[in-house]
Amino acid sequence: MPKELKFHKFIKPYVVDAGEGFRLKDHDPGDIHGLKSQDKPEATKWLEQGVVQLSALQDILFAQGNWGLLLIFQAMDAAGKDGTIKHVMSGVNPQGVNVYSFKAPSAEELAHTFMWRSMGSIPPRGKIAIFNRSYYEEVLVVRVHPEFLDRQHIPESLRGKHLWRDRYEDINSFERYLARNGIAVRKFFLNISKKEQKKRFMERLEDADKNWKFSQSDLQERKFWDDYQDAYEKMIRNTATEHAPWIVVPADNKWFSRLLVVATVVDALHSMDLKFPKLDDAQYAALKVARKQLEKE
Repeated sequence: MPKELKFHKFIKPYVVDAGEGFRLKDHDPGDIHGLKSQDKPEATKWLEQGVVQLSALQDILFAQGNWGLLLIFQAMDAAGKDGTIKHVMSGVNPQGVNVYSFKAPSAEELAHTFMWRSMGSIPPRGKIAIFNRSYYEEVLVVRVHPEFLDRQHIPESLRGKHLWRDRYEDINSFERYLARNGIAVRKFFLNISKKEQKKRFMERLEDADKNWKFSQSDLQERKFWDDYQDAYEKMIRNTATEHAPWIVVPADNKWFSRLLVVATVVDALHSMDLKFPKLDDAQYAALKVARKQLEKE
Protein backbone atom coordinates (compact mmCIF):
# COMPACT_ATOMS: atom_id res chain seq x y z
CA MET A 1 0.00 0.00 0.00
CA PRO A 2 1.58 3.34 -1.01
CA LYS A 3 2.88 5.62 1.73
CA GLU A 4 0.60 8.43 0.59
CA LEU A 5 -2.48 6.32 1.29
CA LYS A 6 -3.46 7.23 4.83
CA PHE A 7 -5.28 4.33 6.42
CA HIS A 8 -7.54 6.38 8.65
CA LYS A 9 -8.57 8.71 5.83
CA PHE A 10 -9.08 5.82 3.41
CA ILE A 11 -11.46 3.89 5.66
CA LYS A 12 -13.34 6.88 7.11
CA PRO A 13 -16.29 6.88 4.63
CA TYR A 14 -17.11 3.29 5.58
CA VAL A 15 -16.83 3.54 9.37
CA VAL A 16 -20.07 3.87 11.32
CA ASP A 17 -19.33 4.80 14.93
CA ALA A 18 -22.69 6.36 15.74
CA GLY A 19 -25.73 4.46 14.53
CA GLU A 20 -28.44 7.07 14.86
CA GLY A 21 -29.92 7.81 11.45
CA PHE A 22 -27.99 5.03 9.70
CA ARG A 23 -29.59 3.87 6.45
CA LEU A 24 -28.22 0.90 4.56
CA LYS A 25 -29.50 2.27 1.26
CA ASP A 26 -26.98 5.10 1.58
CA HIS A 27 -24.14 2.59 1.18
CA ASP A 28 -23.44 1.30 -2.34
CA PRO A 29 -22.26 -2.36 -2.43
CA GLY A 30 -20.39 -1.54 -5.65
CA ASP A 31 -18.47 1.45 -4.29
CA ILE A 32 -14.70 1.32 -4.87
CA HIS A 33 -13.72 4.66 -3.33
CA GLY A 34 -13.19 6.50 -6.60
CA LEU A 35 -10.86 3.86 -7.95
CA LYS A 36 -11.39 2.24 -11.34
CA SER A 37 -11.58 -1.38 -12.40
CA GLN A 38 -8.19 -1.03 -14.08
CA ASP A 39 -6.75 -0.14 -10.66
CA LYS A 40 -7.38 -3.71 -9.49
CA PRO A 41 -3.78 -4.92 -10.09
CA GLU A 42 -2.44 -1.94 -8.17
CA ALA A 43 -4.93 -2.52 -5.38
CA THR A 44 -3.74 -6.12 -5.17
CA LYS A 45 -0.21 -4.81 -4.56
CA TRP A 46 -1.55 -2.46 -1.88
CA LEU A 47 -3.27 -5.42 -0.26
CA GLU A 48 -0.01 -7.39 -0.21
CA GLN A 49 1.82 -4.44 1.33
CA GLY A 50 -0.97 -4.03 3.87
CA VAL A 51 -0.64 -7.70 4.85
CA VAL A 52 3.11 -7.15 5.38
CA GLN A 53 2.36 -4.20 7.68
CA LEU A 54 -0.27 -6.22 9.49
CA SER A 55 2.23 -9.02 10.08
CA ALA A 56 4.80 -6.60 11.52
CA LEU A 57 2.24 -4.98 13.81
CA GLN A 58 0.98 -8.35 14.97
CA ASP A 59 4.49 -9.23 16.14
CA ILE A 60 4.58 -6.08 18.28
CA LEU A 61 1.03 -6.71 19.56
CA PHE A 62 2.13 -10.15 20.75
CA ALA A 63 5.40 -8.93 22.25
CA GLN A 64 3.83 -6.01 24.10
CA GLY A 65 0.91 -8.06 25.41
CA ASN A 66 -1.24 -5.10 26.46
CA TRP A 67 -3.97 -5.15 23.82
CA GLY A 68 -6.14 -7.75 22.14
CA LEU A 69 -8.13 -7.33 18.93
CA LEU A 70 -11.51 -8.87 18.11
CA LEU A 71 -12.62 -8.79 14.46
CA ILE A 72 -16.25 -9.68 13.73
CA PHE A 73 -17.50 -10.52 10.23
CA GLN A 74 -21.19 -10.56 9.33
CA ALA A 75 -22.72 -10.82 5.88
CA MET A 76 -25.31 -12.36 3.63
CA ASP A 77 -24.37 -15.66 1.99
CA ALA A 78 -21.70 -15.44 -0.75
CA ALA A 79 -20.55 -11.99 0.37
CA GLY A 80 -16.99 -13.26 0.70
CA LYS A 81 -16.31 -13.57 4.43
CA ASP A 82 -14.15 -16.69 4.12
CA GLY A 83 -12.09 -15.35 1.24
CA THR A 84 -11.61 -11.98 2.90
CA ILE A 85 -10.39 -13.57 6.13
CA LYS A 86 -8.08 -15.87 4.17
CA HIS A 87 -6.47 -13.08 2.14
CA VAL A 88 -6.23 -10.46 4.86
CA MET A 89 -4.71 -12.80 7.44
CA SER A 90 -2.48 -14.69 4.98
CA GLY A 91 0.76 -13.24 6.31
CA VAL A 92 0.21 -13.29 10.05
CA ASN A 93 1.69 -15.70 12.56
CA PRO A 94 -0.91 -18.45 13.14
CA GLN A 95 0.11 -18.61 16.81
CA GLY A 96 -1.17 -15.08 17.28
CA VAL A 97 -4.55 -15.46 15.57
CA ASN A 98 -7.59 -17.64 16.29
CA VAL A 99 -10.52 -17.93 13.87
CA TYR A 100 -13.92 -19.06 15.11
CA SER A 101 -16.78 -19.97 12.79
CA PHE A 102 -20.08 -19.89 14.62
CA LYS A 103 -22.61 -22.24 13.04
CA ALA A 104 -26.15 -23.03 14.20
CA PRO A 105 -26.09 -23.36 18.00
CA SER A 106 -25.97 -26.79 19.61
CA ALA A 107 -28.43 -28.01 22.21
CA GLU A 108 -25.95 -27.17 24.96
CA GLU A 109 -25.43 -23.66 23.59
CA LEU A 110 -29.18 -23.11 23.33
CA ALA A 111 -29.51 -24.00 27.01
CA HIS A 112 -27.29 -21.03 27.91
CA THR A 113 -27.65 -17.29 27.35
CA PHE A 114 -27.32 -16.08 23.76
CA MET A 115 -23.76 -14.76 24.21
CA TRP A 116 -22.46 -17.68 26.26
CA ARG A 117 -20.75 -19.54 23.42
CA SER A 118 -18.73 -16.46 22.45
CA MET A 119 -17.28 -15.79 25.89
CA GLY A 120 -14.50 -18.38 25.74
CA SER A 121 -13.36 -17.17 22.32
CA ILE A 122 -12.56 -13.56 23.24
CA PRO A 123 -8.86 -12.97 22.49
CA PRO A 124 -6.36 -12.63 25.31
CA ARG A 125 -4.08 -9.61 25.30
CA GLY A 126 -1.45 -9.97 22.62
CA LYS A 127 -3.62 -11.91 20.20
CA ILE A 128 -6.22 -11.42 17.46
CA ALA A 129 -9.50 -13.33 17.32
CA ILE A 130 -11.73 -13.46 14.25
CA PHE A 131 -15.41 -14.30 14.50
CA ASN A 132 -16.85 -15.62 11.23
CA ARG A 133 -20.43 -14.81 12.23
CA SER A 134 -20.99 -14.13 15.90
CA TYR A 135 -23.47 -13.30 18.62
CA TYR A 136 -24.93 -10.83 16.12
CA GLU A 137 -26.75 -13.77 14.52
CA GLU A 138 -29.09 -13.42 17.49
CA VAL A 139 -30.39 -10.09 16.16
CA LEU A 140 -30.20 -11.14 12.51
CA VAL A 141 -31.28 -14.69 11.62
CA VAL A 142 -33.27 -15.01 14.85
CA ARG A 143 -35.01 -11.73 14.15
CA VAL A 144 -35.85 -12.80 10.60
CA HIS A 145 -36.96 -16.20 11.90
CA PRO A 146 -38.45 -15.50 15.35
CA GLU A 147 -39.60 -19.12 15.57
CA PHE A 148 -35.97 -19.92 16.45
CA LEU A 149 -36.62 -18.31 19.82
CA ASP A 150 -38.72 -21.34 20.74
CA ARG A 151 -35.56 -23.46 20.83
CA GLN A 152 -33.92 -21.06 23.29
CA HIS A 153 -36.50 -21.71 26.01
CA ILE A 154 -36.62 -18.06 27.02
CA PRO A 155 -39.38 -17.36 29.56
CA GLU A 156 -42.47 -16.06 27.79
CA SER A 157 -42.51 -12.97 30.01
CA LEU A 158 -39.12 -11.95 28.57
CA ARG A 159 -40.09 -12.37 24.91
CA GLY A 160 -42.06 -9.16 24.53
CA LYS A 161 -41.59 -6.20 22.23
CA HIS A 162 -38.42 -5.12 24.02
CA LEU A 163 -36.48 -8.31 23.33
CA TRP A 164 -34.42 -6.88 20.47
CA ARG A 165 -33.82 -3.59 22.28
CA ASP A 166 -32.57 -5.55 25.28
CA ARG A 167 -30.25 -7.65 23.14
CA TYR A 168 -28.76 -4.55 21.54
CA GLU A 169 -28.16 -3.12 25.01
CA ASP A 170 -26.52 -6.33 26.20
CA ILE A 171 -24.23 -6.41 23.15
CA ASN A 172 -23.26 -2.75 23.59
CA SER A 173 -22.51 -3.30 27.27
CA PHE A 174 -20.39 -6.35 26.49
CA GLU A 175 -18.37 -4.57 23.81
CA ARG A 176 -17.88 -1.56 26.09
CA TYR A 177 -16.59 -3.95 28.74
CA LEU A 178 -14.10 -5.42 26.25
CA ALA A 179 -12.86 -1.99 25.17
CA ARG A 180 -12.41 -0.89 28.78
CA ASN A 181 -10.23 -3.93 29.35
CA GLY A 182 -7.91 -3.49 26.38
CA ILE A 183 -9.72 -5.64 23.81
CA ALA A 184 -10.35 -3.49 20.75
CA VAL A 185 -13.37 -4.41 18.62
CA ARG A 186 -13.86 -3.86 14.90
CA LYS A 187 -16.99 -5.18 13.18
CA PHE A 188 -17.33 -5.72 9.43
CA PHE A 189 -20.58 -5.95 7.52
CA LEU A 190 -19.79 -7.16 3.99
CA ASN A 191 -22.49 -5.38 2.03
CA ILE A 192 -23.27 -7.38 -1.11
CA SER A 193 -26.03 -6.53 -3.60
CA LYS A 194 -28.77 -9.00 -4.43
CA LYS A 195 -27.64 -8.99 -8.06
CA GLU A 196 -24.06 -9.89 -7.15
CA GLN A 197 -25.21 -12.61 -4.77
CA LYS A 198 -27.18 -14.20 -7.61
CA LYS A 199 -24.10 -14.05 -9.84
CA ARG A 200 -21.97 -15.83 -7.22
CA PHE A 201 -24.65 -18.45 -6.60
CA MET A 202 -24.73 -19.15 -10.35
CA GLU A 203 -20.94 -19.52 -10.38
CA ARG A 204 -21.21 -22.12 -7.64
CA LEU A 205 -23.76 -24.03 -9.67
CA GLU A 206 -21.88 -23.84 -12.97
CA ASP A 207 -18.32 -24.47 -11.74
CA ALA A 208 -17.77 -28.07 -10.64
CA ASP A 209 -14.98 -26.98 -8.32
CA LYS A 210 -17.41 -24.65 -6.55
CA ASN A 211 -20.43 -26.96 -6.37
CA TRP A 212 -19.58 -27.88 -2.79
CA LYS A 213 -20.04 -24.24 -1.74
CA PHE A 214 -23.68 -24.16 -2.79
CA SER A 215 -26.33 -24.91 -0.20
CA GLN A 216 -30.06 -25.13 -0.79
CA SER A 217 -30.53 -23.28 2.48
CA ASP A 218 -28.68 -20.28 1.00
CA LEU A 219 -31.31 -20.11 -1.73
CA GLN A 220 -34.10 -20.37 0.83
CA GLU A 221 -32.65 -17.52 2.89
CA ARG A 222 -32.44 -15.36 -0.25
CA LYS A 223 -36.24 -15.26 -0.19
CA PHE A 224 -35.95 -13.21 3.00
CA TRP A 225 -33.58 -10.67 1.44
CA ASP A 226 -35.58 -7.58 2.40
CA ASP A 227 -36.10 -8.84 5.94
CA TYR A 228 -32.36 -9.37 6.34
CA GLN A 229 -31.55 -5.92 4.96
CA ASP A 230 -33.91 -4.44 7.53
CA ALA A 231 -32.34 -6.53 10.31
CA TYR A 232 -28.82 -5.47 9.30
CA GLU A 233 -29.83 -1.84 9.22
CA LYS A 234 -31.37 -2.04 12.70
CA MET A 235 -28.34 -3.94 13.97
CA ILE A 236 -25.89 -1.27 12.81
CA ARG A 237 -28.16 1.56 13.88
CA ASN A 238 -28.35 0.18 17.42
CA THR A 239 -24.84 -1.21 17.96
CA ALA A 240 -22.47 1.14 16.12
CA THR A 241 -20.38 2.90 18.76
CA GLU A 242 -17.10 4.77 18.92
CA HIS A 243 -15.45 1.97 20.90
CA ALA A 244 -16.83 -0.80 18.66
CA PRO A 245 -17.59 0.66 15.21
CA TRP A 246 -19.10 -1.09 12.24
CA ILE A 247 -17.30 -0.92 8.92
CA VAL A 248 -19.80 -1.20 6.09
CA VAL A 249 -17.66 -2.88 3.43
CA PRO A 250 -18.80 -2.65 -0.22
CA ALA A 251 -18.58 -6.33 -1.15
CA ASP A 252 -19.50 -6.52 -4.84
CA ASN A 253 -15.81 -6.20 -5.78
CA LYS A 254 -13.70 -8.64 -3.77
CA TRP A 255 -10.43 -6.88 -4.49
CA PHE A 256 -11.72 -3.67 -2.95
CA SER A 257 -13.43 -5.24 0.06
CA ARG A 258 -10.21 -7.09 0.98
CA LEU A 259 -8.19 -3.90 0.65
CA LEU A 260 -10.62 -2.01 2.88
CA VAL A 261 -10.58 -4.72 5.55
CA VAL A 262 -6.78 -4.92 5.74
CA ALA A 263 -6.58 -1.12 5.90
CA THR A 264 -9.06 -1.13 8.79
CA VAL A 265 -7.16 -3.79 10.74
CA VAL A 266 -3.83 -2.01 10.24
CA ASP A 267 -5.45 1.27 11.30
CA ALA A 268 -6.85 -0.38 14.45
CA LEU A 269 -3.40 -1.71 15.37
CA HIS A 270 -1.79 1.67 14.69
CA SER A 271 -4.29 3.30 17.07
CA MET A 272 -2.86 1.18 19.92
CA ASP A 273 0.52 2.93 19.66
CA LEU A 274 2.26 -0.44 19.81
CA LYS A 275 5.91 -0.66 20.82
CA PHE A 276 8.27 -3.51 21.56
CA PRO A 277 8.83 -3.82 25.32
CA LYS A 278 11.86 -1.96 26.70
CA LEU A 279 14.20 -3.84 28.99
CA ASP A 280 15.26 -2.46 32.35
CA ASP A 281 18.85 -2.31 33.58
CA ALA A 282 18.68 -5.72 35.22
CA GLN A 283 17.40 -7.34 32.03
CA TYR A 284 20.14 -5.69 29.95
CA ALA A 285 22.72 -6.92 32.43
CA ALA A 286 21.33 -10.46 32.09
CA LEU A 287 21.66 -10.19 28.31
CA LYS A 288 25.33 -9.23 28.63
CA VAL A 289 25.95 -12.22 30.84
CA ALA A 290 24.20 -14.52 28.35
CA ARG A 291 26.24 -13.05 25.50
CA LYS A 292 29.50 -13.70 27.31
CA GLN A 293 28.46 -17.28 28.07
CA LEU A 294 27.70 -17.94 24.42
CA GLU A 295 30.96 -16.34 23.25
CA LYS A 296 32.92 -18.71 25.52
CA GLU A 297 31.47 -21.80 23.87
